Amino acid sequence: MQKLSLICVLLTGLICSCESEQQKAAQQRVLPFYSSADFTPRWINDPDSLLNVHRIPPFHFTGQNGEDVTEKLFEGRIYIADFFFTACPGICKNLTTQVAKVQEAFKSDPGILLLSHSVTPEADSVAALRKYASSFGALNGKWFFVTGNRDSLYTLARKAYFADEDMGLQKTSNDFLHTENILLIDKHRRIRGVYKGTSPAEINNLIADIHVLKQEE
Repeated sequence: MQKLSLICVLLTGLICSCESEQQKAAQQRVLPFYSSADFTPRWINDPDSLLNVHRIPPFHFTGQNGEDVTEKLFEGRIYIADFFFTACPGICKNLTTQVAKVQEAFKSDPGILLLSHSVTPEADSVAALRKYASSFGALNGKWFFVTGNRDSLYTLARKAYFADEDMGLQKTSNDFLHTENILLIDKHRRIRGVYKGTSPAEINNLIADIHVLKQEE
C-alpha cells in the first residue's frame, strides 16, 4: 500500500513538472504576425506598429444550428479557421479529423473556438453542415461550421485569410477555393500561425502555439 502511495505521489509530481515545463516554454516563445499572402512572418515589439497589423475584418455567416456567426462571437478569444466542403471525397475529412484533435485539446477552455468555412455554400445547407459537424463530434458553441453568401465567403477567405493554393493569381468567386491551411487567429483577429491541416505533426505545433498565445495579454 505504501509503495502504491509512493508511486502515485511520484506520478503526480511528474505530471505537475511536465505542465510547469510546458508553461515555461510557452512563456518564452513569441509568435510572429502574418499580413500577406506569402505568409512572411513578422515579429513586432513596437505597440504602435501593432496598430497597422493585418486583421480579419467583420463577417456574418450562418452556423450549423442556424445561428448567426459574426466576428463579435470571437472577440477576446483565440480561434482557428479552416476551409472545407461536405461533399469533399477525402482531404476535407482528413483535415476536419485533425481539427477535431484541437477541439479535444481545448474542449474545456471557453477562450478557444474553431471556425470551419464551407467553400460550396450553395450546396452546404444548414442541415448538411449540422450532419457533417455531428459526424466529427463538434461541440455546440465551440466549433462552428458556417455557410452563407458565396462572394462574401470567398472574399473573406482570399483577402483576409489568404486562403488559396494558387497564390498570386487573380480569382473570383467562380474559381473554386482549395487549401489545406489552418490559420491561428489571436484575440485581436490577427493571423499568428499557418499550418498544414492534414499533418498530425503540424496540428501538434498548432496546439503548442495556442498555449503560447494564451500567455499573451
